Amino acid sequence: MSLEIKVPPVGESITEVTLSSWLKKDGDTVAMDEAIAELESDKATFELTAEKAGVLKTIAKEGDVLAIGAVVCTIEEGGAAAAAPAAKAEAAPAAKAETAAPAPASADKGTTYASGTPSPAAAKILAEKGVEAGSVTGTGVNGRITKEDALAAQSAPAKAPVAAPSAPAAAPAPAAPAGSRSERREKMSPLRKTVAKRLVTVKNETAMLTTFNEVDMQPIMDLRAKYKDKFKEKYGVGLGFMSFFTKAVTEALKDWPAVGARIEGEEIVYSNFADISIAVSAPKGLVVPVIRNADSMGLADIEKAIVALATKARENKLSLEEMTGGTFTITNGGVFGSMLSTPIINSPQSAILGMHNIIERPVAVNGQVVIRPMMYVALSYDHRIVDGRESVSFLVRVKQLLEDPARLLLGV
Repeated sequence: MSLEIKVPPVGESITEVTLSSWLKKDGDTVAMDEAIAELESDKATFELTAEKAGVLKTIAKEGDVLAIGAVVCTIEEGGAAAAAPAAKAEAAPAAKAETAAPAPASADKGTTYASGTPSPAAAKILAEKGVEAGSVTGTGVNGRITKEDALAAQSAPAKAPVAAPSAPAAAPAPAAPAGSRSERREKMSPLRKTVAKRLVTVKNETAMLTTFNEVDMQPIMDLRAKYKDKFKEKYGVGLGFMSFFTKAVTEALKDWPAVGARIEGEEIVYSNFADISIAVSAPKGLVVPVIRNADSMGLADIEKAIVALATKARENKLSLEEMTGGTFTITNGGVFGSMLSTPIINSPQSAILGMHNIIERPVAVNGQVVIRPMMYVALSYDHRIVDGRESVSFLVRVKQLLEDPARLLLGV
């Protein structure tokens, strides 16, 4: 008896998924609750598990787009893998194309040593006319050129015969560039198609602007160098830059709540909490998991949440709930070496903070030129909700908190 395995419901707004890969092969024996395939929606990747033990019989193929409730495979009872009947292709006898050898050119019949040889009288006449004996066809015995043949021959022109025009020489083919010039095509994944669609929508439907500032990272770097070992020993996680930025953002949002608001219809929705989305590079593309109630967390809790979400992202195990509902996003292009960029808003949010590479640069401090580790920061925001005064003030507040980390602990 077989059991049909169907595409399970994975979210209210999701009507179809793509079968990205089979984790088990057709005919494999599977255990109950064992992962047998990966399904990919426009938001996340999910594992399809066996609902009972048995032999897997695949129905859908990798790359197929399946509606919710569609049958993906069946599981037959039994522990031995029954090999699927192989479709035997009838071996058609290879037809050997017999290539006929070209027949040798047949020799001219009746050709002897006398062929084309003029008689003495004919030779004298041909010499007087300046005619080559080879150009005259003999009518005598065995093809001998007679006197009559020589008299009938036309005199050759005095100048050398003009050679027949040869075909124009083909232009030399351009030298092929060195190295491989192959191309390959890949179908866009549902996640990549959704990202592309949303980014274009944001650019077209929001009044997005970006304001910039710079942060002296020396105070945070000194603090990390002093306490990172004790911090890791006590909390079991490292003390990174992202927790400082997350905490600074949550404090700044308290002063400028419009930066964390969103538009719904003709209303602006303000939140009295901060769910911070953290952009993470995953194997199948950029994902943005959310740290819930980050405003009520300490640095250690934020670091633990970041590590947990980043690990799930790399393993493609993030759920829909973990990637929806953020109020503000932080993205760090600095880990890839970016010095300055304009991040795109993560709709329906109204703002996103971009972190960048830390570069030692000469700056003026108290009238003296000193070398400091500096980072450019960028705040992209929707001008429909956030005014210039609010956006600039928000970013200045973030800068102040980062350059004086004690404020993060004191809330001043």
